[in-house]
Amino acid sequence: MRTSQRRWAERLERSVRAKLLVLVLAPLLVGVPVLLGLVWTWGDEAYERLLNFKISSDLVTAHEYFDSVRIGVGREVQSLAESHQLAGRLGTSPGAMSALLAELAPGRRLDFLLLLDREGRPLAASRALPETVPPRSDWPVVMAALNGSALTTVEQFPAMALATLSPELRERAWLPLVDTRAAAPDARTAEDRGLVIHSAAPVYDDKRRLVGVLEGGVLLNGNLEMVDRINAIVYRDGSLPLGSRGTATLFLDDTRIATNVRLFGDTRALGTRVSQAVRDRVLGRGEMWHGTAFVVNDDYVSGYEAIVDGRGERVGMLYVGFLEAPFRDARRMAMGALFALFIAISAAGAVLSLRWARSVFRPIERMNAVIQRVEQGETDARVGEVASRDELGRLAGEFDQLLDTLSAKREELQRWADELDRKVAERTAELSEANETLRRAQQQLAMSEKLAAIGELTAGVAHEINNPVAVIQGNLDVLRDVLGAAAEPVRHEIRLIHEQSDRIRQIVAKLLQFARPGEFAGYAEAVDVNAVVADCLLLTRHNLDKRAIGVDTDLRATTSIEINRSELQQVLINLMVNALQAMPDGGSLGLVTADWLEDGALAGAVIRVRDSGHGIAAEDLSHIFDPFFTTKKGSGTGLGLSISYTIVERYGGRITVDSRPGEGSEFSLWLRRDARYDVSPSAPGFLRRW
Repeated sequence: MRTSQRRWAERLERSVRAKLLVLVLAPLLVGVPVLLGLVWTWGDEAYERLLNFKISSDLVTAHEYFDSVRIGVGREVQSLAESHQLAGRLGTSPGAMSALLAELAPGRRLDFLLLLDREGRPLAASRALPETVPPRSDWPVVMAALNGSALTTVEQFPAMALATLSPELRERAWLPLVDTRAAAPDARTAEDRGLVIHSAAPVYDDKRRLVGVLEGGVLLNGNLEMVDRINAIVYRDGSLPLGSRGTATLFLDDTRIATNVRLFGDTRALGTRVSQAVRDRVLGRGEMWHGTAFVVNDDYVSGYEAIVDGRGERVGMLYVGFLEAPFRDARRMAMGALFALFIAISAAGAVLSLRWARSVFRPIERMNAVIQRVEQGETDARVGEVASRDELGRLAGEFDQLLDTLSAKREELQRWADELDRKVAERTAELSEANETLRRAQQQLAMSEKLAAIGELTAGVAHEINNPVAVIQGNLDVLRDVLGAAAEPVRHEIRLIHEQSDRIRQIVAKLLQFARPGEFAGYAEAVDVNAVVADCLLLTRHNLDKRAIGVDTDLRATTSIEINRSELQQVLINLMVNALQAMPDGGSLGLVTADWLEDGALAGAVIRVRDSGHGIAAEDLSHIFDPFFTTKKGSGTGLGLSISYTIVERYGGRITVDSRPGEGSEFSLWLRRDARYDVSPSAPGFLRRW
């Protein structure tokens, strides 16, 4: 296996044909699978987001309808509690009042109505009550009504509570539990509790005194009309394409007590239970469920939310959902068609690319064969006429001409070689005699040249470089103007050439300033060091903000100094930029000015620039002011500090540095009130180093 891989790697390295084939086929063989993978991933994510958004919207609609039903029950009970019809019967016998309640309850679509006294004990009911009924003041709605406020909640009624209201309600609530896959374990065989929309409102007499409470409710167990109405509102005809169907369900705890989900045929899945995963999230943690879930016997895109009773406890769930299989099948068909289209286009592109590549590498193969024949000694081998008329065709023709020229030159060189061998033999003796003298002269000359090199090389090369640099930059501007929009494909390259030529110009300027400092010296003037420091800080502000560097200033100098203002700015900005480069990850820059006292007299001012960077190595401290010395490998000329040192020395000042690795650096400029001028490179101190 490794030998085969190595063989293919060597073939790819040595063969232009193999490289062209890789360049042509790589986008198809690598890019297309990656693109298909991205399309599949994005398609899945978009599909899930779309379905989750749809089911979330459906659940909101179902919640609003269920809430409107609950509010409607509360309004019915409250309107009865405030009706003249009920007020007119207050004080009558319990039998007459029970008859009235039995007459009113069906018309208001209420399953029960009770009139309670101010202690919560039943006085009358729409259905016959047992002889002994405990007070009902422990129900939240009754307690609220006794306190003067109408309230409607959804409550879970135990079997005995339903039986107290009516044996018929208990029978309606009873459901056999159906074993359901993925449901939580439950030892019960039937559900005998009831989920009730429970409402109560205070009843007042004509003097607005509380005389009792009217309690009523609707049993949700088996209330198929409600879930069918929810389903009809949420999933109107035509709202679910691709043959999917919508469903709605009311749960008591985790049991379906009213649903239009089918168990089989037309049999509704009453008594089946929700999966344990849904139960744990919705009833256990009180979260909503949006996504795919197993419902009875198939996967549905489902939305579940908890139903909370008057005590804040989760007693049931509201569910809506639609069958996922049609959407899933449609997505697979669409993705399959898209993949087939991609593969077909890729295959056609590969065939066309290979045919085009063959016409490119055929002349190259012929030239390679000629090279091999020439290497074997067949000097008259030639490519000959090729069908290609592009650059490769012209290259093949020029290659033959080159071989002809090389053949002629080879013969001429052989003649010259023979002549040269003869002359070398004649001169060897003469050169041998003069060699020792020449060697000594060369050593003396090299020493002299080294002594003069720094001045002559710096000034001469600098002036010679400026002319071609100016030509390059000028022609770059002409090139950009002439090409206009056509230069856009190589805009980046043109910008790089311009930047590098400008860098050459800056290096030349530094070389000239170092070699001929007198030409760059400006007139001296009285300068306020605090103002210059503030100006330099403003000029470098954008670099400070970009690197997240804090600045601490302490400007206490009271005297002015004599120096050229621009040259002082040059020195300070150079020191500040060096400090910023020493803090690539941010830090603190300190700028301090103070008076310079010498022998008790005011000599001038001192400016200190300190940073919290990585510091300077001990072995580099003695060289940092040397020309062309730099620790910034690959960038910088090594002239910045040397020029700064020369400028300060020119006016009789000095630069000192204090630095330790890992503790930052501090450069100090000692500048005089009365400058002591010296701009000669040979003057004492011109190349002195601190």
